[in-house]
Amino acid sequence: MKFLTTSALALCIAAPALAGTDKAAVVETYANIAQAGYEDSLSTAKALKDAVAALIAAPSEDTLAGAREAWLAARNPYQQTEVFRFGNPIVDEWEGKVNAWPLDEGLIDYVDESYGGASDENPFAASNVIANPTLELAGQEVDATLITPELIADTLNEADGIETNVARGYHAIEFLLWGQDLNGTEPGAGERPYTDYVVGDECTGGNCDRRAAYLTSVTQLLVSDLEEMAANWAEDGAAREEVSANADAGIVAMLTGMGSLSYGEQAGERMRLGLMLNDPEEEHDCFSDNTHNSHFYDGKGIQNVYLGSYTRVDGSTVEGPSLSDLVSETSPELDAEMKGKLDATMTALGAIKTAAEEEGFAYDQMLEAGNEKGEALIMGGVNGLIDQTRTIERIVTTLELDNLEFEGSDSLDNPNAVFQ
Repeated sequence: MKFLTTSALALCIAAPALAGTDKAAVVETYANIAQAGYEDSLSTAKALKDAVAALIAAPSEDTLAGAREAWLAARNPYQQTEVFRFGNPIVDEWEGKVNAWPLDEGLIDYVDESYGGASDENPFAASNVIANPTLELAGQEVDATLITPELIADTLNEADGIETNVARGYHAIEFLLWGQDLNGTEPGAGERPYTDYVVGDECTGGNCDRRAAYLTSVTQLLVSDLEEMAANWAEDGAAREEVSANADAGIVAMLTGMGSLSYGEQAGERMRLGLMLNDPEEEHDCFSDNTHNSHFYDGKGIQNVYLGSYTRVDGSTVEGPSLSDLVSETSPELDAEMKGKLDATMTALGAIKTAAEEEGFAYDQMLEAGNEKGEALIMGGVNGLIDQTRTIERIVTTLELDNLEFEGSDSLDNPNAVFQ
């Protein structure tokens, strides 16, 4: 599928005058939803930090379960903020700090023998900083005696410029709470024991004190990163000011985020690609088997932006003038079409979520080669996301906007390239 492909978001043709809906107010609603979403992400990350502290202070089955539950709860509001990428450079440049994926987990901790070791693509893929107080990275000796947020952020993350050297963010924490999922396309998530955090003779995996230091530091780093982005969307924050500076450009940013997340990122890189490769390593939340929720809440974030409404973790609602209002004034039929497409996508993503949570049919099982039920569920989501992107394109045309660039994916645009 071919999409609009020019890069200068600011050079948009002004949309037609619409008497009833103030475009600046639509952009303000968008910024208010972003602020609320990042504030919710921050508050749930702080709860995760507390749960991690409880695990470290008294490792047990219960405290490990509590930390895992806190991580899962923290993912739901964060995934709804991913729609603010792509159209907002401040967010897109920052996002890799908190949600980069996939990661070569052997950089961080012990891994199963089946994982392998260093490779031409990543010579540090099995460096295991938790087991090694000193290590060599990019030809330099690194003193990792003290594991701190600064060591993780400034030295380990993307070591030697290699993107899969992900040492920080949600997925590094996920790995440290669950461990590797060694079940392939069979049921089951990672099974890291709580004794990996017991200091003393009962320690499993070795280096339990350093593992605790890493988990504590990386969780603190997540909190500080989210504090940064929540501030960017607060009153007088840089991201809010940037998107609000020009109402037409703000509308372009909104639609760019919706279209890019719908098409190239979610339908392509996160869903279709994994199905083509039948590879559970392509799951977004692969250690915890939480991918069904990540997909669902990504879709929900797109719907939130179009409808101008977000339900916060405390149950309150942030809402206001919306893209839906703007489109409806020009073409009620197109607005109805867009809302219908969004509902259809959420139904398809909801079916994946239901299968995983209520039927015991995990996302990695859906990826198994020849699993017709799994393929149908995943492709239902993929097709819904592609279909709604077509309608987003029609909205771009109807509002007479130009110079939008939607992210693409070889899995959708050039499938043969995936296997080359």
